[in-house]
Amino acid sequence: MSREISSTGQNSGHSGHPGASPELRASHADRDRTVDVLRVAAGDGRLTLEELDERLEVALSARTLGELAALTVDLPSGPVPGGAAAAEVKDVLRIHQKHSAIVRAGRWVVPRRMEIVAEWCGVTLDFTEAVITQDTLRIDVDSQGKSLTLVTRPGVVVDVDGLALEHSRFRIRRAPAAPGAPVVLRVELVGRKSFGRVVVRPSRRTFGQWLLRKPLALPAGD
Repeated sequence: MSREISSTGQNSGHSGHPGASPELRASHADRDRTVDVLRVAAGDGRLTLEELDERLEVALSARTLGELAALTVDLPSGPVPGGAAAAEVKDVLRIHQKHSAIVRAGRWVVPRRMEIVAEWCGVTLDFTEAVITQDTLRIDVDSQGKSLTLVTRPGVVVDVDGLALEHSRFRIRRAPAAPGAPVVLRVELVGRKSFGRVVVRPSRRTFGQWLLRKPLALPAGD
């Protein structure tokens, strides 16, 4: 990893076993809880995309609660006042960034519209646990270099017809959905993407789901 993280075993509440010995063996559920905390932290801007990838790799192979606790010791253990879960829906969310990755993940609140201007930095919008309050999201894109990635869930569909590509390409995989399942959110991409990729894919399975070969759960009400 790019920097050392203390392995003192503090902050073990993230594992779901407050006060437990850091040498206690971690379960699949413990790993999944830690992964959720890391994703929320990345969505709040507390971790970069590179840090998130590094910590997720360690979390999925962790053997003890102490190893998991070390990954979240510098992160809040619960909802942060003013964080995504408590935020009001914005009419327009504007993101202008160069070279540093843009990530929205965890329980972030989907705005009514987004404007993304990105120069040579990856953009990831993960709708797996996003708070959705309307049926349409328009994203105005002016992106140069690297990938624009949208992670969907059943009920979230992406329309790319309004996005012009220059020296770029699409890679689209549809999220599995039950027959007749309603569309929860339609994401409309418009604007320009040059020198990179546009990736639309469903959420990857958690470690526990992969090991047990569980299907991805559909949202409540589907």
